[in-house]
Amino acid sequence: MKVGIGSYTYTWSIGVRGHEPEHPMTAGDLLRKAHALSAEVVQICDNIPLHDLSAAELDNLREYADASDIEIEVGTRGVRPEHLLTYLSIANRLGSQLVRVVVDTDGERPSEEEIIRQIRSVLGEFEQSNVSIAIENHDRFPARSLVSIVEKLKSPNVGICLDTVNSFGALEVPEVVVEALAPLVLSLHVKDFEIRRANHQMGFVIEGTPLGIGRLNVPWLLNRIRSAGRDPNAIIELWTPPEHDLSATLAKEDSWARESLTYLRRITAEV
Repeated sequence: MKVGIGSYTYTWSIGVRGHEPEHPMTAGDLLRKAHALSAEVVQICDNIPLHDLSAAELDNLREYADASDIEIEVGTRGVRPEHLLTYLSIANRLGSQLVRVVVDTDGERPSEEEIIRQIRSVLGEFEQSNVSIAIENHDRFPARSLVSIVEKLKSPNVGICLDTVNSFGALEVPEVVVEALAPLVLSLHVKDFEIRRANHQMGFVIEGTPLGIGRLNVPWLLNRIRSAGRDPNAIIELWTPPEHDLSATLAKEDSWARESLTYLRRITAEV
């Protein structure tokens, strides 16, 4: 199990709508950060849209990653066939063995049947290239629906990108999600969290923490994934609550990333 970072480790540094930094982190910057942190893998997702980069820019990313012994994984949003084929081409160019997919976009929320139909139409090309589609549990579909989608597609090149927190949006806790999805995992987003009562006492707030500080039982998570016969790359993701100004938020985000990497390296060596 390789340990790495992704573009959702450094969400604030890349840019949150309405809070864009003066110099947003680029894909190249993210790879350089990974090299500085000795991360083994980098997952570049939809907040750095790789389809906006030129062929030369993509080739430069591949060259830097190869020279730094960093594995690249790519990610996107949307399951329109032409879009998936664009990302298959990008994956091939960058040497990525998977395309992590969030099925919803700002304008599209496909049904289970639509997802199956659209992915099936390009599945042959993915299988021929030996690139997998990893569907992320991204809060709309419960785990049982994701299992159904993968099982109906009947391909070793389709599985799950398991996020440890997203499914709260579907009213499912990590224990439920991990038990259901562990046998199908191709990619793992390790994200820790805390749940606290709101200041006004009416309701609860779920927010991120550095790994090992919150409620996520990381040793149990890794053991359960391995006991299911899976060995995905483990990508640290953070839900970093903002500070009073953006510069303080960016410093906090970087500190949390470093702390989380140290923790995850230790735990993966122990379990």
